[in-house]
Amino acid sequence: MSDLRFRSVEEASSRKAVKVELPKERVDKYYAEKVFNRQKMFEYLPAKTYEALVKAIDNKEPLSREVADSVADGMKRWAVEQGARHYTHWFQPMTGGTAEKHDAFIEHDGKGGVIETFSGKLLVQQEPDASSFPNGGIRNTFEARGYSAWDISSPAFIVGNTLCIPTIFISYTGEALDYKTPLLRALNAVDKAATRVARFFDPKVNHVLCYLGWEQEYFLVDEALYAARPDLVLTGRTLMGHESAKNQQLEDHYFGAIPSRVEAFMLDLEIECHKLGIPAKTRHNEVAPNQFELAPIFEEANLANDHNLLLMSVMNEVARRHNFRVLLHEKPFAGINGSGKHNNWSLGTDTGKLLFAPGKTPKDNLEFIVFVSNVMAAVFKHNALLKASIMTATNAHRLGANEAPPAIISMFLGSQLNEILDSIEKNETDTILLQGKEGMRLDVNQIPELIIDNTDRNRTSPFAFTGNRFEYRAVGSSANCASALISLNAAVAAELDEFADRVEKRVEKGENLDKVLLDEARRNIIKSRAIQFDGNGYSDEWKEEAKRRGLDTESSAPLMFDSYLSPSSVEMFKKVGLFTEKELEARNEVKWELYTKKIQIEARVLGDLAVNHIIPAAVSYQRLLVDNVYKVKELFDADTAQRIAGEDLKSIEKMADHMSKIKKLVDKMISNRKVANKIESERQKAIAYHDTVAPLLEEIRYHIDHLELLVDNEIWPLPKYRELLFIR
Repeated sequence: MSDLRFRSVEEASSRKAVKVELPKERVDKYYAEKVFNRQKMFEYLPAKTYEALVKAIDNKEPLSREVADSVADGMKRWAVEQGARHYTHWFQPMTGGTAEKHDAFIEHDGKGGVIETFSGKLLVQQEPDASSFPNGGIRNTFEARGYSAWDISSPAFIVGNTLCIPTIFISYTGEALDYKTPLLRALNAVDKAATRVARFFDPKVNHVLCYLGWEQEYFLVDEALYAARPDLVLTGRTLMGHESAKNQQLEDHYFGAIPSRVEAFMLDLEIECHKLGIPAKTRHNEVAPNQFELAPIFEEANLANDHNLLLMSVMNEVARRHNFRVLLHEKPFAGINGSGKHNNWSLGTDTGKLLFAPGKTPKDNLEFIVFVSNVMAAVFKHNALLKASIMTATNAHRLGANEAPPAIISMFLGSQLNEILDSIEKNETDTILLQGKEGMRLDVNQIPELIIDNTDRNRTSPFAFTGNRFEYRAVGSSANCASALISLNAAVAAELDEFADRVEKRVEKGENLDKVLLDEARRNIIKSRAIQFDGNGYSDEWKEEAKRRGLDTESSAPLMFDSYLSPSSVEMFKKVGLFTEKELEARNEVKWELYTKKIQIEARVLGDLAVNHIIPAAVSYQRLLVDNVYKVKELFDADTAQRIAGEDLKSIEKMADHMSKIKKLVDKMISNRKVANKIESERQKAIAYHDTVAPLLEEIRYHIDHLELLVDNEIWPLPKYRELLFIR
């Protein structure tokens, strides 16, 4: 292993930037060339088919089989011209990633040969094996049938030689087995509810769209070094490794000059993204060494989520062309920042108005206050659920680690918006001065022009207002964004529906609409004040304060998942038509099972590395020290020998102590794992792994990391942090 390590370090050091062949055309000429977007639809579909498909997409209507057949024919002709030989239904099972099964465009021609064909039936529906994906007991092995069904709102695209068709994935009995199905339901729910409220201000509004702008953080490591770290290969993170003397403490990596090898990778990645219609725009060094970020232009949430999942797949392919490996684990290295995926979330009408952007008229700003107050109420009421929606075994390493939002959901609104809400809550009639780009006077009752475009930021807040949107900072870098968006949009939809019901009842009784809207907004502000926190989310004082406010402060991931099955969550999901109780129970079974398996794999990998790699290396070095001590004693008198070999004796003793503790802890971890594995309940098993196995990973690591400082560098079997974290 040590030879492999040094060969890997030497290989990594010799890497040079891979030359990227730039397209000859401008970006706008090849952008989305691999996407069957409206431009391609218009070109390859008959006029009536094109009109019917666009109408169905815009109005969220079903397609007839006749239209589907015509779309399939045009889509196939385009794909084959682009070099595609296969097609696949591209879906998002509850593994957190994507899945695909490729079929060729061929059928028997009845003459001993084949013809290329693709029907509407094949476009619309396939039958993957539902029992082989996480399903929480909805499907048994002998009940394998499931269906993938075409999502017409997300355009098909080509990767390599395969036409990929975005689809939902459901069981034979209709339950959702994926993330896209409930996401679409949640987006429909928030569309209907928000449209009801938006029409109080503009009757011309027909739909409200949800927008998402994700910010993908990731690490790059050299492929040779990655291959020499079994923990990185098998778990996505380093289970051991002492901090490098230099890491991020000089704060010189953030926004620094991008290394040439990395810039070549980024350029190659951007070209691939643009061909696939992913609007990649921003790239930069992140805070930690070897950490970077890519961010796109905002898009409609369903499409944006598809693009993020596609990006994570494309990143891995492009990285390997540049002799890199992408690490999307939330905490691949101890002692430096982990990676998140900030979800910038907003709502906008089909008339072009952003609902979280202050306007220039009293009516616009009353609408702004109404929607912000409903988001506050939703986040407050369902703060435990929202936390559960972003929690995983991997994200648990990042949240609350003084580098990311704490494992407590709160909202940062900024001083200006907070001042406005205070005045509304107190029903004040006096004017107040706001500090914006221009000074202005705000008559609270009338709510005239607001300018809140210089909002401060609070990086410790998991859910922050940032001018015309909310930034959901707690989402993990490896996550499917849909998990967070499902719960958030469902909670907001339920709150908006309740708000609209109250307003309509009061207006029917003859009350003034504007007064009712402001009264109900005030009611939301008052009841949800506990969720607002603009201070330091890392402080211990905030944890105590959050408890006093009644916010959920649970820190155990398996126990957080219970929030999905709380009476308020079950009622809310049923009300907006997202999940049945059976589906919620099944999805929680999957969450508990995945948590257990992640910790189980880490425990097995660490146990193997500790016993079969680390301890033998330490013993080898210890043997050299012992041999040296004996030789020194043979050559010198007792006092001189003690002076010369004294430090070696101390090192031998320290190493023996660490090795003894590692062996005992590994044995204890194996024993605890065996006990936990016998538990039938997935929930109780996950709790057991959290309480009795996961803590031992850190205890074992502590002793291994101390051995790393004692063992000769040439004998240590794994690439060290100082080698992994600085691209050469």
